[in-house]
Amino acid sequence: MPKKLKIAILIMGAGTSSRMKAIKQLLPWGDSTFIGNALKNAQSSKASTVLTVLGAYADEIKKVTDFSATQAVLNPNWKMGLGNSIAFGTKQLLEQDQDYDGILVMLADQPLIDEPYLNTLIDTFSNSENSIVATKYDNRVGVPAIFGKIHFDALQELNSDYGAKEIIKTHLKDVLSISADGKELDIDTKDEYEKVRRDLDSGD
Repeated sequence: MPKKLKIAILIMGAGTSSRMKAIKQLLPWGDSTFIGNALKNAQSSKASTVLTVLGAYADEIKKVTDFSATQAVLNPNWKMGLGNSIAFGTKQLLEQDQDYDGILVMLADQPLIDEPYLNTLIDTFSNSENSIVATKYDNRVGVPAIFGKIHFDALQELNSDYGAKEIIKTHLKDVLSISADGKELDIDTKDEYEKVRRDLDSGD
């Protein structure tokens, strides 16, 4: 049985989706939206807390998304990029509770990331001596990723658009990477979005 660790999930939904030419967080996905889907999977996972960081389009997102069972915070400096929003969200989490064993950073625009994969990350982290468990890509590792306590200060100091991958890059010897079997796909353009929906509809 995996050890029971206290993991918080940080959903990053603050971006402006400039390449999408639409509010990416609110694109339809199943019977929900990108951000609603991320929220549902995070809440049903083994994590003890879920916090969503909003920025661009926060008012529009809050109007149609049910955050009542969880928390959503507005990063006033969201324009400074993903790293800044991760730092802001981490600070919010740790101001409420210092006892987390790990923080799992996930993106609202990876709609194939589901509850089973989040639980795989959590279980792997719980049974590992590694301080980072991250998702394997073709030529790198990245988010979704869980960062152990030792990295909380570094998460709070992020202040650029590079996000958490800088921490991963500088601590590669501490990283255990696992495959998401294609679920790690992130969607940046309308064409990518339409293709993924077509593939799902056709059962590919």
